[in-house]
Amino acid sequence: MSQTSEKLRRKFRQGDVIRDAGLQTPEDIQRFDDIPYGADPKWQALDVYRPKGREGRLPVIVSIHGGGWVYGDKERYQYYCMSLAQRGFAVVNFTYRLAPEFKYPAALEDANAVFGWTLDHAEAYGLDTDNVFLIGDSAGAHMAAVYGCICTNPAYAATYPFEVPKGLRLTGLGLACGIYEIDVSEGSQDKALMGDLLPGGGAPGEMAWINPLNHITSAFPPTFAFTATGDYLRNQAPRLIARLLENDVPFAFRLFGDKTNRLGHVFHCDMRSEDGRRCNDEQCDFFRRFVR
Repeated sequence: MSQTSEKLRRKFRQGDVIRDAGLQTPEDIQRFDDIPYGADPKWQALDVYRPKGREGRLPVIVSIHGGGWVYGDKERYQYYCMSLAQRGFAVVNFTYRLAPEFKYPAALEDANAVFGWTLDHAEAYGLDTDNVFLIGDSAGAHMAAVYGCICTNPAYAATYPFEVPKGLRLTGLGLACGIYEIDVSEGSQDKALMGDLLPGGGAPGEMAWINPLNHITSAFPPTFAFTATGDYLRNQAPRLIARLLENDVPFAFRLFGDKTNRLGHVFHCDMRSEDGRRCNDEQCDFFRRFVR
């Protein structure tokens, strides 16, 4: 593991522990925890959250967490995901295999397995598989965008060692503070991360392969994309929006914060933030527009 990945793991964990200190499961949430979706109990487990008192099948949000491809698990995203369930969705929150212990596309293979699990267990957990949304932030937004391309671009899908579950159709995407075009110039943080993530260490062909902007078509799912005034990845958003416009993909884009309110990277995961609550309301409102 590179020193960059080690530092990111320490830094992100410290921040997440402070952010979530004292939070508990909301009283209006029913949760099903630590359900295996694969053979590895450490890496391949998921939770399902539902609003209490809501019978029948609910539209589904699947969340793929961020963390620079090298950090994170479902526990770090449980409070954010439960807040989305409070807005009337069934939410699937999962842990996936991280780099450098596992190379790309291991995390996407896991996401794909989660969607297979979702389709197979729809009746048991009240999941409306006609309305399935995928969200991700930061590196999770990168992977969500890539998976959106895999689901809608057959030629691109053929370059991956797995097949999308039969019957899966993504109704929409939520891409938060994402990275899409990765900088692998000498000395960059991302170059070290790609060395940990990719089998070839970030060769030019690999970088073109994992850049979702190269593979978006007009079939790409409707997308709610956002960043913030203090987000260190905010310059990535215009590149995504340009590709969505070029391909006539329905989308909404929001920049949160202003000159005096410099909201930071993945601010929406802070359950004590009024700005985060407003952002999450808007994302769920966007999704409802496409529920069939």
